[in-house]
Amino acid sequence: MNDQVLVEMTFPGVARSVSLARRWVVDALAAAGHRETDGVRLVTSELVGNAVLHTGSGRAGGLVVVKVSEVSGTLARVEVIDQGSSTVPRPREPVDCDSHGRGLWLVQRTSIRWGVRPAALRWNLVWAEVATAEPGDAPARQPGGVSPDVMR
Repeated sequence: MNDQVLVEMTFPGVARSVSLARRWVVDALAAAGHRETDGVRLVTSELVGNAVLHTGSGRAGGLVVVKVSEVSGTLARVEVIDQGSSTVPRPREPVDCDSHGRGLWLVQRTSIRWGVRPAALRWNLVWAEVATAEPGDAPARQPGGVSPDVMR
């Protein structure tokens, strides 16, 4: 797979960065000709939001790195590098009364595949590949929606 990196940006680890990153990723994909970006928008929001809320990136002076790549003309990859935490990100089945905890479950349902791997200096890289074309033109979802490199 030869991903073509479209853009990479570092954001402050604050709540406002979620909407900035979401807009920035969608604009980059639109400029590259990707038409359907709703899934990428959702995945970016969830991954950056999780980095700000649940990792060292949300501490004073924390940072979140976001990179968007074109895997193909119908598939984009979003990578979010955070400053690490004491737990490994895992999706969980939401309960109707839960007001939180649906983020990675939504990422799993929206993406073709996704994963987590350690990055330099105890940081984590969480990534997802999302279709950016009409359903008939998009690649098929892989069973389970999770790639083999998700840490267990």
